[in-house]
Amino acid sequence: MEEKVRAVLDRVRVNLQADGGDAELVEVTDDGIVKVRLTGACHGCPMSQMTLKRGIETAIKAEVPGVQSVVSVD
Repeated sequence: MEEKVRAVLDRVRVNLQADGGDAELVEVTDDGIVKVRLTGACHGCPMSQMTLKRGIETAIKAEVPGVQSVVSVD
């Protein structure tokens, strides 16, 4: 599952990087929680939770069965 999540995240990261931000995969837990660290312009951005849920989480859940949620960690 981690490889599939990483592949989707790599595709999404291109858009984040275009705006000066980024996201790195920290962990995929056994119960389907994907932990990412938002960096650059994404770290602390008021829109980061929308980016996380509507952008990153939506893309990953659409392509990787078993993912329950995507959360940001510091």
